[in-house]
Amino acid sequence: FTGRSELDTAFNKVGLTPKVVFTATDADVIKTYVRMGMGVGVIASMAIDKEQDHDLVAIDASHIFSASTTSIGFRRGTFLRSYMFDFMVRFAPHLTRPVVEQALSLKSSAEIEEMFKDIELPVR
Repeated sequence: FTGRSELDTAFNKVGLTPKVVFTATDADVIKTYVRMGMGVGVIASMAIDKEQDHDLVAIDASHIFSASTTSIGFRRGTFLRSYMFDFMVRFAPHLTRPVVEQALSLKSSAEIEEMFKDIELPVR
């Protein structure tokens, strides 16, 4: 999730008003606080490791939260090494080296968004 307002919107949409004492954006931090008995946490399903998190109960709440897209970011002008391209294509198979290089050749974020607008993204 990108922030607290997104969580508030999702809960309000289904008529819930959670009592939030504090928030964290890192799934491991959230899981640690839950393990300490400090309440419940909301994390992405991909952050659950069935072996490592066997002590936690994960309940599907996808009916409350809308899907979100994760982006890969790097500073313009950075020399991208081959291992960086390897990571990108493993993370998102549509981000091949030629596709990333084409995106780098564009001048604005709007042009990059336009380039990717018709690409069907995988859902996890």
